[in-house]
Amino acid sequence: MSQEEKVGDLAESVGYLLKQAATALHASMDAVLRPQGLTVSQYSVLELLGHEPEQSNADLARGAFVTRQSMNEVLRGLQERGLVARADVAEHGRARPTRLTPAGHAALAVASSAVARVEKRMLSPLSPAEHAGLLAQLVACRDALTGEDAPTGEDAAR
Repeated sequence: MSQEEKVGDLAESVGYLLKQAATALHASMDAVLRPQGLTVSQYSVLELLGHEPEQSNADLARGAFVTRQSMNEVLRGLQERGLVARADVAEHGRARPTRLTPAGHAALAVASSAVARVEKRMLSPLSPAEHAGLLAQLVACRDALTGEDAPTGEDAAR
C-alpha cells in the first residue's frame, strides 16, 4: 500500500477532524438540551417538524440520521410528553404524519435558541466570509460523497 492510500497523520485527516467536531457539537448540544429533558434526536425531530410539519416517520428518520425503528422510540417519547401528535390511523398507506403540538412549539423555541447559542460559539473563531466558505466547502464535500458521481463499493476502495 502506497503512502497516498493511507489516512496518515490523524491531525491532518479531514474526516477524523470532522468526526471530532461532530462529536464535540453533539456533546455541547446534549449539555444544553438535557436540562429541557430532550435528547439531540428529539430536538432534531422538533426542529424538522418546525420547518416542515406533517412529516412521516421515514422522513423524520432520514432528517435526524437515525433508523426508522429508532425514530419510533423518539416519537413515542415526544408523544408521551405531549410535544408531538400523530394520527392513530394512517389516512393514506401506512404513513402517520406527525405534527408539533402547542407544547412542542414552545419546547422547540427554547431548544432552538439554546442550540443556536452552541452553533454561534462553535463558529465564533470564524469571520462571516470564513463561515460562508465553510458552508460551501462542507456542501461540496457532502455532494462529492452523495452525488451520482461518487465512487461506491469497489470503486471507492481503489
